[in-house]
Amino acid sequence: MANAIFNVPLPPNEPVKSYAPGSPEKKALKLKLDELANQQIEIPIIIGGKEIKTNDTDNCVMPHNHKHVIAKYHKVSAKEVKMAIDNAMEAHKLWSRMEWQDRAAIFLKAADLLSLTEWRYILNAATMLGQSKNPFQAEIDAAAELADFFRFNAYYATQIYKEQPLHSPFGMWNRMEYRPLEGFIFAVAPFNFTSITGNLPTAPALMGNVSLLKPASSSVYSAYWIMKLLEAAGLPPGVINFVPGSGSKVGNPVMDSEYFGGIHFTGSTPTFQAMWRTAANNLPKYRTYPRIVGETGGKDFIFAHSSADVTALGVALIRGAFEYQGQKCSAASRAYISKSIWKELKDYMIAELKTVKMGDPYDFTNFFNAVIDKNAFDSISEYIKYAKDAKDAEIIFGGGCDDSMGYFIEPTVIETSNPKFKTMEEEIFGPVLTIYVYDDNKYEETLQLCDQTSPFSLTGAIFAQDRYAVERADKVLTNAAGNFYINDKPTGAVVGQQPFGGARASGTNDKAGSYLNLLRWVSARTIKENFIPPKDYRYPFLNER
Repeated sequence: MANAIFNVPLPPNEPVKSYAPGSPEKKALKLKLDELANQQIEIPIIIGGKEIKTNDTDNCVMPHNHKHVIAKYHKVSAKEVKMAIDNAMEAHKLWSRMEWQDRAAIFLKAADLLSLTEWRYILNAATMLGQSKNPFQAEIDAAAELADFFRFNAYYATQIYKEQPLHSPFGMWNRMEYRPLEGFIFAVAPFNFTSITGNLPTAPALMGNVSLLKPASSSVYSAYWIMKLLEAAGLPPGVINFVPGSGSKVGNPVMDSEYFGGIHFTGSTPTFQAMWRTAANNLPKYRTYPRIVGETGGKDFIFAHSSADVTALGVALIRGAFEYQGQKCSAASRAYISKSIWKELKDYMIAELKTVKMGDPYDFTNFFNAVIDKNAFDSISEYIKYAKDAKDAEIIFGGGCDDSMGYFIEPTVIETSNPKFKTMEEEIFGPVLTIYVYDDNKYEETLQLCDQTSPFSLTGAIFAQDRYAVERADKVLTNAAGNFYINDKPTGAVVGQQPFGGARASGTNDKAGSYLNLLRWVSARTIKENFIPPKDYRYPFLNER
C-alpha cells in the first residue's frame, strides 16, 4: 500500500446551530420530525450493500411515546453473521489496498453532506424520535460531533502516515508503512450517542479496515440512517456491514471467527469484560492478536471546594447530571459539596430544577425528555425506591416515575450522609444525582474518598476559586478521571479539543477522536531498502594486519 501524503488541514469544529425561535434550522427540523414521525419504515440487515430480511423482527419506538412505532427492523442469526464476515473479508481485499486519501475523501464527503444538506435534519430528527433527545442534545451529537469525527479522523490519519523514521544513512532508505489489520473489526455501539455509533465502525474503516456494525437494539433507527448517509457518500459495499440483533446471536459467531481482528466498543463494563474473556479464550484460533478498544461507563463526580462559585457550580450540576436524562457515560452522578456552601447551592438548585420542563422532544421548550426504554426505566426506578426507603439518604428533589405513555423519570437529587451509599458507588445511567456534604476542614480527606469510592475513572470536575485547592484536587484525583474539568461540568467533550476516554473500569482510554484511537487500527511495517548492499561477508576486524 502506497503512503503518498496529501495534507488534510486541521479542521474547525462544526458550528452548533441554536434552533432558536424563528430560525431556519428550527423550521427545517420541525418539518423533518413531522415527516419521519408520520411514516413507519422497514429497516433491513445490510450486507455487501444488499438489503436482507429475516423472520425475526422487532420494533423501533419513541421512548417518550412507546406506543408509537417508527420502524420495524430485521435481526440477524448466525447465518447472516457468517455472511457478513465473509463479505467483509472479500471487501477487505480492495479496501485495504485503496490509497488512504481516497478512503478519507468518502468520510470528508459524509461530513459535508451532514453539515450542509438535509442529512443534518434527518440524523437529528432520527435521534430525537428514536432516542428522545431534545434538539440541542441531538444537534451537538448527531450533527456536530459526528461531522467532527469524520473530519478530525481524516486529519489525524494524515499525521500518522507522515510519521516516518528520523534517519536514513547514505546508501539506504528506511520507511514505515501503516497497514490495516488482517481481520475485521466488530463495532458494538451504545444507544446514547448517534455520533459514537457512527465513529465506532468508521474510524477503523478510514485506516483501511472493514467493520461489522452492531447497533444497540434501542437505537437501530438512527444507526440505519448513518448507514444510508455513508452510502450516499460513496462508501463501497461490504466495508461496513450492518448487523442488528441480540448480543449473543451476533457476538458469539463474530468472536468465534478466525478473522476476528478487534473490538471497537462502547457499553457496559460487564459486557466488555465478558467479550475480552471470550477473545482471550479464543486466541489460538485467531490469525492475529485482536485489538481490544473500549469505553465502558463511569461514576462521574463533581467536587466543590468552599471557594467555589455557587451559581456556576449549580448550573454545572444541573446540566452535567440531567442533560439527556443523565444517560451519558460522562454524566455527573455523585457530588461532594463543602458544608459552608451547601445551603446556598441547595436553594439555588431546587429553585432552578422547578423550572425544568419534561416531555416530548418535539416541544422545543422541554429541557428534559424520556429515558431510553423499559429496562432502563425499571432499573433507575429501583435506585430511586432504594433511596426513598433508606435511613441515611433523602430525596430533596424529584423522584417521580411514570411509564404510562413514555419512560419518564423526574430529575432526582439525593442527599446522603453516607459517602459509600449505594447511589454514590454504582453506575445508574439515569437522571439521579447523589450529593454528599463534607466538613470544610476535611477537604483532602474527602478528595481521597472520592478517588477510592468508585472503580470507574471516566470524567470528573473540581470547582474552586482557590488555586491551591484546584492544584491539590488535580494531584489527588490524577487517576480518578480520564477527562478532568476545572470549573466546568464533566460532560460535553469536543472532538479535537478534549480527546475522550477513561481508565480503570471505564475502558482502555484510547481517546476517541484523536490519533491515539486511530493508531489502534493499524499494524506498522518497517521497511529498509539497501541501495548498495555489501558483496563480501568479511568485516574489517577479520583482517589480522
